[in-house]
Amino acid sequence: MKSSTRNLAGFTGAGYDKGRPKAIQALWLLASTLLCDRIWCPPKLRVAILRLFGASIGDNVLIRHNVRIHWPWKLSVGNNVWIGVDAWLLNLEKITIGSDVCISQGAFLCTGSHDANSPTFEFDNAEIVLDDGVWIAAKATVLRGVTIGANAVVGATALVHKDVPENMRVLAAPATTSVRRMR
Repeated sequence: MKSSTRNLAGFTGAGYDKGRPKAIQALWLLASTLLCDRIWCPPKLRVAILRLFGASIGDNVLIRHNVRIHWPWKLSVGNNVWIGVDAWLLNLEKITIGSDVCISQGAFLCTGSHDANSPTFEFDNAEIVLDDGVWIAAKATVLRGVTIGANAVVGATALVHKDVPENMRVLAAPATTSVRRMR
């Protein structure tokens, strides 16, 4: 068997601060699982619970059910924001969302990563910023360290790994295989 250059047993998690004591983390996980994620939880209650756990959330914000928010205390949301069903905000670091932003169904915002050059695979996390008027379409992915400029659109299933200037559109690559009838 080939020897690995990774030593995951040596992983320390250096540089990652969860931001709250373990008891608060556990309470959040319980509240999110039992209340926030559920379809029967009214959106206004969902927002109130997120605020209770430290999220900064503006007015007229609609967060649908099954939205996963890793740490609410690392979330800042402006006014008039929509976050669709099954969106996942994996915010090991801060996610800042401006006003009049739409994050569509199944979108994934991920502030976490690992250093591929680290033998112990240490974290390589960074914030995500969505400026005012941004639309992240269905099942799009925005990776750590990215800023999406004002009024930019990230199309369905697109993968964004570097900054997007304002008023730009990022679209997923089209299929490269030819379409033909199955026999």
